[in-house]
Amino acid sequence: MDQKALANEHASLSDYLAAERTLLAWIRTSLALMGFGFVVARFGLYLQELQNLPGAAPRPAYGVSLWFGVALIILGVIVVAASGLHHLRLIKSLRQGTLFQPHSSTLAGIVTILLILIGIGMAIYLFRFELVIQHG
Repeated sequence: MDQKALANEHASLSDYLAAERTLLAWIRTSLALMGFGFVVARFGLYLQELQNLPGAAPRPAYGVSLWFGVALIILGVIVVAASGLHHLRLIKSLRQGTLFQPHSSTLAGIVTILLILIGIGMAIYLFRFELVIQHG
């Protein structure tokens, strides 16, 4: 089929349901990112409490986990906003019967790269924290 024939086809119910499933998958991903961000941000408080055990010498507070957590929450917000906008454009295209140009995997690629960087940063942070505790 050529492009004009594809553009003039009407969208079926399965097209709309597939678009909705995709949107819901991205929403679940963003909620997981935001939830994990909250846990990471609170983890810094836990580490700080471990340092303040009775008899332990006071050490400086480690607030890096707060920044990692906030970064994950912001990433979750960006993911849900971008996926919502993409969904709205797709539904509009389906209703008009026009050929929707599928997006590239840019959002997935960006999320993947940012999660890799945040994961590496968290690993370095935890490794440094463990060294400080052991050699305290």
